[in-house]
Amino acid sequence: MAERYEIRFSGAGGQGLITAGIILAEAASIIEGRHAVQSQSYGPEARGGASKSEVIIGEDPIDYPKATIVDACLAMTQEAADKYAVGIKPGGLLLVDTDFVKNPPKGDYTIYDIPIMRTAKLEVGREIVANVIALGAMIALTDVVKRESGLQAVLAKVPEAFIELNKKAYNLGFEKVKELMAG
Repeated sequence: MAERYEIRFSGAGGQGLITAGIILAEAASIIEGRHAVQSQSYGPEARGGASKSEVIIGEDPIDYPKATIVDACLAMTQEAADKYAVGIKPGGLLLVDTDFVKNPPKGDYTIYDIPIMRTAKLEVGREIVANVIALGAMIALTDVVKRESGLQAVLAKVPEAFIELNKKAYNLGFEKVKELMAG
């Protein structure tokens, strides 16, 4: 892995992407013992407006905590894609939700798309776990932390009653991207 790897999660406020970023940072730092920082920003509207969460993971202490040009970006909505899928490194990755991002911005990066919200609704039965599906997908896409570390960090964050639901969501996101990459 590079010295410093930057990931941006973006979507609508209330989609749990800040939480996804925090979980990824914890997977890297607490579970894998690496350096990680997480930052976030919201649009002027607390819910519904575009928001983003950025995670920087490094082997060395992170001197500048803001993402500059990201290695990988997730965009759950068209607004988030338009606003935040800029500044992806050449050769980087953009993951979008098939149903909500109809016109992903083009650039010198690979675009992957999976139906994140639809998967949450139809295959897990709860839209609230879309962020965990997205997290599993991003980890599968980037290999920035081990699959088990990501899952362990997810399960450490959720109430006992929701362990199975979140485990299923994480694994679905991970598997869907692996199938896409193999295809």
